[in-house]
Amino acid sequence: MPPPAASHFVCSSPSLFPLSSFPSSSSSKPQIGYCPTPTLTRLSSVASLSKPKSHLRKLTPLSAVSIEKETIISERPHTFLRETDGQDDGSVRSRFQRMIMEVQDSVCAALEAVDGAGKFKEDAWTRPGGGGGISRVLQDGAVFEKAGVNISVVYGVMPPEAYRAAKASAADEKPGPIPFFAAGVSSVLHPKNPFAPTLHFNYRYFETDAPKDAPGAPRQWWFGGGTDLTPAYIFEEDVKHFHSIQKQACDKFDPSFYPRFKKWCDDYFYITHRGERRGLGGIFFDDLNDYDQEMLLSFTTECANSVVPAYIPIIEKRKDIPFNESQKAWQQLRRGRYVEFNLVYDRGTTFGLKTGGRIESILVSLPLSARWEYDHKPEEGSEEWKLLNACINPEEWI
Repeated sequence: MPPPAASHFVCSSPSLFPLSSFPSSSSSKPQIGYCPTPTLTRLSSVASLSKPKSHLRKLTPLSAVSIEKETIISERPHTFLRETDGQDDGSVRSRFQRMIMEVQDSVCAALEAVDGAGKFKEDAWTRPGGGGGISRVLQDGAVFEKAGVNISVVYGVMPPEAYRAAKASAADEKPGPIPFFAAGVSSVLHPKNPFAPTLHFNYRYFETDAPKDAPGAPRQWWFGGGTDLTPAYIFEEDVKHFHSIQKQACDKFDPSFYPRFKKWCDDYFYITHRGERRGLGGIFFDDLNDYDQEMLLSFTTECANSVVPAYIPIIEKRKDIPFNESQKAWQQLRRGRYVEFNLVYDRGTTFGLKTGGRIESILVSLPLSARWEYDHKPEEGSEEWKLLNACINPEEWI
């Protein structure tokens, strides 16, 4: 048995869109390391749960497929699309790629401006078979402990279990390897100040081609993504501002979107074994293809462009508030919850690992440090308790 006060060294994708590259890899035996004291720990090794408990969602063993290894390049290219896709022909693939590149640039510029000291390191890469991506990370800045903003445009073939991870519906299961195209932008932002919230956003587009032995079968496509806020302390005006920006983006297209996707977000980011949500929600949707494709492309673009006005004003207000060691420790405990969710439940993490994704891109936005304390319970009525209560009992913020 582990010592009474044990911290698990774990590492998993923080819900980043994982399709960054697909080097060959193989599954390894899961490992859990124990730390004898509940101190801050650097997240430095990949781990998994060796056997899911009966009350947890079932985990599928990892099984990465061999796909060409990425090649690091010195400059970002104009496009990652194959020539056979027309590159700039006005297709959904082409316009979605252009959108995610523009969003990456605008978000990184805004983050560097508010940080004032940190600069993003960029790695661009391609694959011989087509596709590639750009990974950017700002680490140990004045405001941000770690901020990652990735884009990827990827062609490949995924095994059936990876397809099931990408598509929630078991009814969509196909036999045999599935040719696919996927593009996305994803980010997780971890500020240093415990009064400044973590933010995650992720917007992606998928297409799957029909198997060669199924002539005439239609190509499938869908959009997915969302933006959600994960604070350690509640400032009601901040949460209302964040949710109001999400609602504004949704209402431009369908008034049913915000309440529907807000609930979806609360349900998706639920840590079953804790009985609480990861944070205070936002919007989330997946497998979305039951509307006009052009409308959904515009909707996803609007959501991605709402990240800066939703988040930057909050950071500006909270980044310089004085804090003490106890408040910092609470932030680290909440980051532990963040890691737990992504380790056990996140579909994006599962997909990236099953398809042999580029590990540095999958894990780029894990926090530098997190904390686990044995049987920690905040004092009822405290500011920490108020946050935990809101994670257990989701609120309607607007």
